[in-house]
Amino acid sequence: MQSLERRWEDFEKLGTVLLGISVDTSPSKRAWAKELGIRHLRLLADFWPHGGVAASLGLFRKAEGTSMRANVILDESGRAIFVKVYPIPELPDVNEILAFLREKA
Repeated sequence: MQSLERRWEDFEKLGTVLLGISVDTSPSKRAWAKELGIRHLRLLADFWPHGGVAASLGLFRKAEGTSMRANVILDESGRAIFVKVYPIPELPDVNEILAFLREKA
């Protein structure tokens, strides 16, 4: 999330709305954002129904009760046009997303 925050202006120039989504509660997300210094990135709670958004994208890890770590790009109609899942210890590649968006522009 910090890498998205650092590149906020690059995404804004491409007309992209950035969202960070996880199954954590809203109060947890607020505290986490404050701790990490996230000011621009919108953080959404996929808490109830638990993991509903992640499940709709095929990204819910039912056994763990968490979502997969992934970069997802939705088009204006809400259709996923890019999905890449990363191992949990690996940080998603922001440059990969920017390159995809620039190619689509």
